[in-house]
Amino acid sequence: MKLFVMRHGEAASGTPDASRPLEPLGEEEAHRTAQWLKHYLSDDEMAELNIIASPYKRARQTADIVARTLGLSSSLALPLITPDAPAESAIDWLAEHASDGSPWLLVSHMPLVADLVGRLVDGGPHARLPLGTADIVALESEVWAAGCATLRVHQSPNQIERPDH
Repeated sequence: MKLFVMRHGEAASGTPDASRPLEPLGEEEAHRTAQWLKHYLSDDEMAELNIIASPYKRARQTADIVARTLGLSSSLALPLITPDAPAESAIDWLAEHASDGSPWLLVSHMPLVADLVGRLVDGGPHARLPLGTADIVALESEVWAAGCATLRVHQSPNQIERPDH
């Protein structure tokens, strides 16, 4: 099974945290990463991709940009993947809901994305893989559990050519 974990694009500062929108740079970062994902996925994988995102505005905006770029209708807001949520809750959710063989994209925040990827790949409680804004990782696993995933790709929008070039 495939799981993509993506951090939201660059966001504006301010409060409340949950309402912070993407900056124009963040929108561009999300679009570049979405373009990369469009080329990375097969047509069948793209058609089956399920997108879940934190309910925070910047994550929802990022997920919406990805969905539109891939020609998908929408994403699902998942309240248990906010910035300081425990990685174990996300892993439990994935084990229960994302084990049908279809690919999934999870769009969230630091530090959750770093903790989640670290736990899935390494298994240790202190393992982390920090992600920059709009970075995405591709993981593969037979089951979603600590230490069971293989990291296939870590892609940054800064490594992706701008669509207008």
